[in-house]
Amino acid sequence: MTIRNWIRLFFSTLMVGGVVTGVSGLILRWDEFKPWFIDFDLGRILSVLLWLIVVGFTFSVISQMGFFAYLTIHQFGLGMFRSFWNTVQVVVILFVLFDLIYFRFDGFTNNGEVRYSYIFLFLMITVTGVGVAFLKNKQSAQNTFIPAIFFMVVVTVLEWLPVLQAKESKWLFLMLFALVACNAYQLLALPKFNKRSEEERKAKK
Repeated sequence: MTIRNWIRLFFSTLMVGGVVTGVSGLILRWDEFKPWFIDFDLGRILSVLLWLIVVGFTFSVISQMGFFAYLTIHQFGLGMFRSFWNTVQVVVILFVLFDLIYFRFDGFTNNGEVRYSYIFLFLMITVTGVGVAFLKNKQSAQNTFIPAIFFMVVVTVLEWLPVLQAKESKWLFLMLFALVACNAYQLLALPKFNKRSEEERKAKK
């Protein structure tokens, strides 16, 4: 990929993170912000929206760091495990999902009581991961389903880990929405930017 297209991917992903966090933040904290909209307190509305967008930019940068780290790890895994790399990824996916259910979310429950919002988060990660992996597999000439779902599940959870460890419930949804959106966008948009880079190189010859 050319530097120009890498910059385009960076800023477009940045915008995805900002927009998703801005919109989802207003929705998730609507009870808190509702009086401002009723009173049409434009100053407060714009300030909190700007703050949410900047937070979304931060989430986007975390997502992009994870994406490029995974691209490196994927090549390393192919070189080391060769034909067993997909099997290794499946094992890691299952381990991460098990850890997410039985250890990470356990810290957010009260006396073992199941919180259905966390079940929703788990389903969001898995269902979105499978859906994006399916689209990625259709997009590619090679079988990319397992690597794509690995990225959407394992890497997303690793990027999400700070709020899981901090046990900040209000940040769980906000950060996850941004990470899932940014990760899905990067995974599906990468071929377009690679193709554009190839066309630009050919045009220069």
